[in-house]
Amino acid sequence: MRNVDAAGLGIGDDYPPRIMGVLNVSKESPYKPSVFNDPGEAAEYVDRELIDEGADIVDVGLESANKKFEVLSAEDELDRLETAIEVVESVSGDAVFSIETRYHEVAEAALDANFDMVNDICGFADPKMPEVCDARDAAVAKMASPPDLERPGAVEEVDDIYEALSLNGLTDKTIVDPAFGGWSEAKTLEHDRETFHRLREFRGYGQPILVSINRKNFLRSVADRDTEGALPVSLAATSMAVERGAHVVRTHDVAETRDAALIGTEFARRRVREAGDVDVEELDVTTVREAQRHVDRIGGDTDAARQAVVHVFELTGLGPEERGALRAAATETGLALVEGDDGTNVLLVGTPVAFENAAAAAGGVSGALDAALERLAGVVQ
Repeated sequence: MRNVDAAGLGIGDDYPPRIMGVLNVSKESPYKPSVFNDPGEAAEYVDRELIDEGADIVDVGLESANKKFEVLSAEDELDRLETAIEVVESVSGDAVFSIETRYHEVAEAALDANFDMVNDICGFADPKMPEVCDARDAAVAKMASPPDLERPGAVEEVDDIYEALSLNGLTDKTIVDPAFGGWSEAKTLEHDRETFHRLREFRGYGQPILVSINRKNFLRSVADRDTEGALPVSLAATSMAVERGAHVVRTHDVAETRDAALIGTEFARRRVREAGDVDVEELDVTTVREAQRHVDRIGGDTDAARQAVVHVFELTGLGPEERGALRAAATETGLALVEGDDGTNVLLVGTPVAFENAAAAAGGVSGALDAALERLAGVVQ
C-alpha cells in the first residue's frame, strides 16, 4: 500500500487513521453548524471544533454538492474561495487544509494560496485536475464519479464505482474515495451497503482510501435513526471501515470519530511485515474479488485469484457413506478434511477451486450432501 505525504502529514498503512473535519462557506450546505460567512467566526470554529478535537485535515467546501442545487461555475467558486483563504489565514491551529472542488482552476488558485491538498468530488472529470495537483506535489482525494462535472458521485454498482476511480488515471498522491451517499436518484441504500461490504476491494488500487460515511442514510436506516440520532451508527461503521482498510475518515463529529477510528486501527490486522531490504505486505484478502483487484493491479494471471483465499467450513450430521465420499474427494482435489472424534462432524478447508472440484467429485452420494457442497461452492465465490 502506497503511503501519501499530504504537506507533511503521512496517510496510509504506516500511519494512524486521519480525521478530516468539515467547514462549509456555502449557505446551501445542509449541515448548518459547519456553515460560516464570516472568516473570523469560521476560523474560531475550525480551531475549537475541528483541530482542537483531533482533526488532521480540514476540508473546506465552497458549494453544496447536493444534487437538488444548481452546480456553481468555476467563477462562482473562485468568488467564494476568497473567503475560504481568509479563514485559512486566520486559523491558529495546525492542520492540513483541503479544498473541495471539481474545477482545476479553483484547485490551482487554492493551492497557490494557503491550501495543502484537493478533494475532487468529480474524480478527475476535469482532466486538468491531476496535472494541477502533480505540478504542485499536492495530495488529492479522488471521489468516484462519471466523466461529467455536473454529476459528482453518480455511479451505483460497486464494480462501476471501482472502474470510475480509474478515470484520467491516478497521481502518486491520490487518495481514493468510493463515494458513499445519495449522489444520484438511481443510487440506493443497498448500493452503499454493498460498497461498504466490499470496501477491502478498493485496497486493490494500492492507494490510501478515504470514506465519508458520517450519519449517512445507508447506516441510519439500519437502526431506524434520523440524522440527529445517527452518531452511534456512524461510529460503529467508522471502526469497521478503518479495520477494513480506510485511512481517512471525513466527518462533522471529529472527537467521537477520532476515537472510533483508533479502535478500528487497534484491532485491524497487521498488514506489513519487517523483512530487511525486501518489502513484505500481507494483503487483506477475504474474497476472490478482493484478490482479483490485487492480481489486476500487478497484471498477473487472473486464475490465481481463485487460489488466493482459503475457507473453513464445519459440516455436521454426515452419515458414513457421505464421510467416505468426502475423504475420496479430498484426496483428489486437495481439499483438507478433518474428522471429529465422534465421526459426525468434519471440517473442510480449501480454496474456491478445491470446493468446486470436491462438489463434483463427491456428488451423487446423497441429496443432502449435494445440497451442502453446492451451497459451499456458491459461498466461496
